Amino acid sequence: MKHYSYRTEQTYVQWIRRYILFHDKRHPVDMGVPEIKAFLTHLAVKEHVAASTQNQALSALIFLYRHILQKPLDERIDAIRAKLSRKLPTVLTPNEVRSVIQQMSGVYLLIVQLLYGNGLRLREAMQLRIKDLDFPQPQIVVRDTKGQESRITMLSTKLIHPLQEHW
Repeated sequence: MKHYSYRTEQTYVQWIRRYILFHDKRHPVDMGVPEIKAFLTHLAVKEHVAASTQNQALSALIFLYRHILQKPLDERIDAIRAKLSRKLPTVLTPNEVRSVIQQMSGVYLLIVQLLYGNGLRLREAMQLRIKDLDFPQPQIVVRDTKGQESRITMLSTKLIHPLQEHW
């Protein structure tokens, strides 16, 4: 799958597998819009998935039919749609964040400071290498980010010494 991240590939394969299993291991070539509609409706009604999850499953199936099977879906898929979540995310206040960070020490503290202080996603932090840290500038090269692009972000000067000590 070109131009898709590894995680997207894994997710699409998982959705395609679930779709096939849902229809008793029938080959997707022998199925079409009615089966996709039934699967997506099942996700919304029986499994109560989020709208974004249902959309992800739909995207995987559209990819399967369009690019793998080369059998584009010509008719509209009128499945029962999952309800959009109206819940606001739980966000810690700055004081709560400080309180959590004060309870940490060692490498865990360093990781959290790197994530929180530099706006890194967990996956981005896990993929960091020493060559990605530019202490003189001070900046971090974040490679293969979401969307498969690289970006440069500022490195907090408070983290330079602890990072140098760790590495």
